[in-house]
Amino acid sequence: MKKLRNKMGQSAHRLTAFVVMSLAMASDNAQAALPAPVAPSNAPAAGNWLELIKGYAKDAGLVIGLIIAVVAFLWIGWITIAKFNEARAGRAEWGEVGLTAVVAAGVMIFISFLLTEASNVI
Repeated sequence: MKKLRNKMGQSAHRLTAFVVMSLAMASDNAQAALPAPVAPSNAPAAGNWLELIKGYAKDAGLVIGLIIAVVAFLWIGWITIAKFNEARAGRAEWGEVGLTAVVAAGVMIFISFLLTEASNVI
C-alpha cells in the first residue's frame, strides 16, 4: 500500500511539472498578444512623460473619489435603514426617519456635486 501511494505521489508530481512547463511555454505566445496600454483621459503628446504621469494620477484620483463616494452612499443607506428599523420596533419616532431620509438625500446630492466638480476641475 505504501509503494502504491509513493508511485501515485510521483505520478502527481510529474503531471504537475508537465502542466507547469506547458503553461510556461504557452505564456510566451500569450504575452505577444497583449493589448496596448490605455492612455489617460487627457492624453498628452507622444514622449511627454510628465503629462502622462499627471493624466494617470488624475484618473487614479477620480477612481479613488468614486470609491469613497460609493462607500459614503452605502453608509448613508445603512443609517437610513437602521433608523427605519428602530421606528418599526418603537425605539424611534417616524419623524426621525423622515428627517434622516431628507438629510441623507441632501448629503448624497452634495457628494454627487463634489464629484462632478472634481472631475471638471482636475
